[in-house]
Amino acid sequence: KRVHNRYYKKSARTAIAKLREMEDKAAAEKFLPKVVSMIDRLAKKNTWHKNKAGNLKSKLTRFVNGLA
Repeated sequence: KRVHNRYYKKSARTAIAKLREMEDKAAAEKFLPKVVSMIDRLAKKNTWHKNKAGNLKSKLTRFVNGLA
């Protein structure tokens, strides 16, 4: 179970880092729902706290909306 949780947490963290490095708004908007889905899945299974998930989704959405 621990290895399973670590795999999905690490995958989500990698996806978040990849999204934050993006500079193309169209690509970021296309990738954002996939990242949000990963975050929601981790929150649903209590791997991440629901408030942490909400904060991450909010920050990532604001980042994507702020791209030129």
